Amino acid sequence: MDECILPVINTGLRGVDVASSKICDVRGKEGTLIYRGFLIEDLAQNASFEEVCFLLLYERLPKKQELEDFNQSLKQKRKIPENIFSFLKTLPPEMNPMDVLQMATPLLMQTDQTIGEPEIENILFSAENLIAGIATITAAWDRIRNKKNVVLPDNELNHATNFLYMLNGERPDDETARFFDTSLVLHAEHSFNASTFTARQVASTRAHIYAAISAAIGSLSGALHGGANVRVMKMLKEIGSVEKIDAYINDILSAKGLIMGLGHAVYQTDDPRAVILAPMSKKMGQIAKQPLWYELSRELEKKGKAAFKAEKQREIFSNVDFYSASLFYAMGIATDLFSPLFAISRVSGWAAHVIEEQYAMAAPKPSLYRPGAEYVGDYCGPDECVFIDMDNR
Repeated sequence: MDECILPVINTGLRGVDVASSKICDVRGKEGTLIYRGFLIEDLAQNASFEEVCFLLLYERLPKKQELEDFNQSLKQKRKIPENIFSFLKTLPPEMNPMDVLQMATPLLMQTDQTIGEPEIENILFSAENLIAGIATITAAWDRIRNKKNVVLPDNELNHATNFLYMLNGERPDDETARFFDTSLVLHAEHSFNASTFTARQVASTRAHIYAAISAAIGSLSGALHGGANVRVMKMLKEIGSVEKIDAYINDILSAKGLIMGLGHAVYQTDDPRAVILAPMSKKMGQIAKQPLWYELSRELEKKGKAAFKAEKQREIFSNVDFYSASLFYAMGIATDLFSPLFAISRVSGWAAHVIEEQYAMAAPKPSLYRPGAEYVGDYCGPDECVFIDMDNR
């Protein structure tokens, strides 16, 4: 019987299911995002980031005492070793924060005595260590590179509020803290995106979770993944005023370019996270007395969608980056920290996927990701080359 030859799918695995998962469902046609059975709208409105972390890691929402214990565990892990701060101080201040974060994250292993132990509670300890430590590293690096003293964590504050406190040296107002907490909820998980798939692929080799998360951070640092909201903010600054939007759109469409923040690989309607972020961006702009960035975003979204439909005869939709850019900027957060903010949140989802890959698959796949590839050859074509000795080449 002839062997079945499957066609080569040279599309970056888009539309190809490579594993089963209980963690997240992204329904692109409906514009629906679900974390372990819960709609993102319900979680954003009702749950704290810590509750969502517990949900992703432990597969259910916590009870009151469980949440209190989980919060205390995260708080205890916020204080990272002093030698990590010493390492950060050796780095050039102009280094990209994502590169710094990828280098520093494995150093969190030194406070984790559970590495290599197979019990599930040990990898959960490591996951909490990463959730807490990555936030501290990010805030510390921003202060170190700006020649400011590191602000140590305040264990009276929740995760989101404490991060803003460590970043700025003062407690944020309640509304800003709430908006930031909600933004962490919205970015915590999104199924098999590039960085999550990277984490799972590394985890499939049975590497430890610190290796998998460091690899995921590297994937997130790429311009086509985690840096999209940075480019949105750059675009808004380039436009500068509502009056210049029409000319900007015409120039972009004429050059067959992209309006950053519009379009998504999966959603065929507005990203549900963008719908939640938009009013937060508006309110944050009012609080910061910087209404321009929301106003630009809103008008650009409206006119960009209309122009795209007229030009391409099809719809285009806003994604999560479109309004997160103006929201974070109005909070006074440096633009090059936008991708690390993504990591601060997404580490919870990455960790859940590492755990599922190594421990919790109901229908396990082969133990190691090992896709094939069609060899199409090089200058010899698909056939073998004839080796020519050095004197006759």
